[in-house]
Amino acid sequence: MKHLDTYALNDGTTIPLIGLGTYNLRGHAGVESMVNAIHAGYRLLDSAFNYENEGALGQAVRTCGVPREDLRLVSKLPGRHHRYEQAVDTVEESLFSAGLDYWDLYLIHWPNPRQGLYVEAFQALVDLQKKGLIRSVGVSNFLPEHIERLRDEVGVVPAVNQIELHPYFPQAESLEAHRNLGVQTMSWSPLARKLHVVDEPVLTQIGHETGKSPAQVVIRWHLQRGTLPIPKSASKERQAENLDVFDFELSEDQMARIATLARPDGRSANQDPAFYEEF
Repeated sequence: MKHLDTYALNDGTTIPLIGLGTYNLRGHAGVESMVNAIHAGYRLLDSAFNYENEGALGQAVRTCGVPREDLRLVSKLPGRHHRYEQAVDTVEESLFSAGLDYWDLYLIHWPNPRQGLYVEAFQALVDLQKKGLIRSVGVSNFLPEHIERLRDEVGVVPAVNQIELHPYFPQAESLEAHRNLGVQTMSWSPLARKLHVVDEPVLTQIGHETGKSPAQVVIRWHLQRGTLPIPKSASKERQAENLDVFDFELSEDQMARIATLARPDGRSANQDPAFYEEF
């Protein structure tokens, strides 16, 4: 495993092992942060309609000096636009905002199960994929039963499911379900900074043992579990640090010690996809 290696997705495309989360990266400062990340070596940038920064992402792509085809750009459909025609319009508007011809990966941001429209929204994304506006279709914050419903009713298994995943909330059951379904797991909030997981003594100790920071230890933990972390940072130094995780490996004992941090519900907020809805 080395930098610029990729995961193979179920639709025949590939995706980098680590990406940059872009939440709250907006305006000129956001563009600069994204360009810095691309220069540091990131090739996957994760945005969303609700982040209100698709324009900044597009500007970063145009000014970074790296060919568009070498990048993997992600955005997400908001819950208020799950109706078929709304979903189509939103993806097209996203592309206009970013100044792009296609998204490499487009996700449904949340299933919003009480609304009951996520199958309709996913069908719209699949149809847009056939038109070439989206290379890969996926979901975010979906439970295994939601994905199974998409498979059964649309006939397509999402390429990716992006879920909250970190040492406090390792999501073993979802990971196993994703493997069985052929879905790649992406991890949002991979360092659980709101919960200060990197301050855990066990991570500090493993950092001493490996000569790495606690954050690097956690990102390496994600990679060894086969998940794709998307740490968000505006700092050039931290962006580079988060990518510098390919010259060491965690032992089975170290992985087991990190596993002891798991909590029954380690979510950073009360956002259970079975009930939580975001518009």
